[in-house]
Amino acid sequence: MDEKQRWDILTKPTPGLIEAVRNLKGDVMILGAGGKMGPSLAILLQRVIHENNLSIKVIGVSRFSDQNIQDQLIENNIEILAGDLLDDQFLTRLPKVKNIIYMVGQKFGTYGNQGQTWAMNAYLPGRVASTFSRANIVVFSTGNIYPFVPIDGNGADESTHPDPVGEYAQSCLGRERIFEYFCKKNRTPILIYRLNYALDLTYGVLNDLARMVFEEKPIDLSMGYVNMIWQGDANNYAIRCLHHCTVPASFLNITGTEILSVKLLANRFGELFSKKPVFTGTSSPSALLNNARKAHRLFGKPSISSEQMIQWTAEWIQSGGASINKPTHFQERKGKF
Repeated sequence: MDEKQRWDILTKPTPGLIEAVRNLKGDVMILGAGGKMGPSLAILLQRVIHENNLSIKVIGVSRFSDQNIQDQLIENNIEILAGDLLDDQFLTRLPKVKNIIYMVGQKFGTYGNQGQTWAMNAYLPGRVASTFSRANIVVFSTGNIYPFVPIDGNGADESTHPDPVGEYAQSCLGRERIFEYFCKKNRTPILIYRLNYALDLTYGVLNDLARMVFEEKPIDLSMGYVNMIWQGDANNYAIRCLHHCTVPASFLNITGTEILSVKLLANRFGELFSKKPVFTGTSSPSALLNNARKAHRLFGKPSISSEQMIQWTAEWIQSGGASINKPTHFQERKGKF
């Protein structure tokens, strides 16, 4: 698979998404459009709009520290507004659109930079919620707000009480609580989108594991089980969530259908690479696991299977495919990111 094929698969609309976008009222602004998932989400949405001759504008907002991402979005006819959302003058000048997908957040570098993390993850949500009080807002959050749950269960569902480990996860719960507050205060329809873990061929749990097996590096089994979902499916669900924002706020877990063994995944890559994985540690009886059955009932199951993702990732690694070099740190059990 080459880069063009990867983008075509990442941004392939489903029939359900096409119908949802056709029924959207108003433009869509993506806050945090320059991150890991923002570009593909924006291009997916714009692809549906273009292919169906819809009169909806897609606006991407970010600092855009990577000029290549900004150029890519412009090439796909996405309006770009570059600036720092923590700058109140920039924030308040943004157009007051009907639909917001909020993808802003800080994870890596949290440990040792807690103030910045809380500003991004808990202070900024209040400013955004106040500024766009009349919009529908889909808020990206994380399954990290949940406690570790038994590996022989079904994972944490939306009724599981949050019990975040570490300041990153605590600040993410703070983000949710602030949006909840303004949802009730201003009657702003909101959906909290709890994701773990989305992956693309250039990053994600499978990319991490495949590279460790391919480079014969030890794999820590202390977090012995994981969830994952193809980024294209996760983006598809996120856009469709604009029709499910409510007052009070709704919550929706987003991940794949399976609880997957890290050891079995590594061994599968070992078969594909003809290499023997190296393991350290032992699997704990609990892990950070998400139950997304509610989302699957709403939108259907993900279109890309775990085995397909494994095969694509192995081919990508073997062919020297690019990586964005942002490990997920899925092994982390103390919340230090």
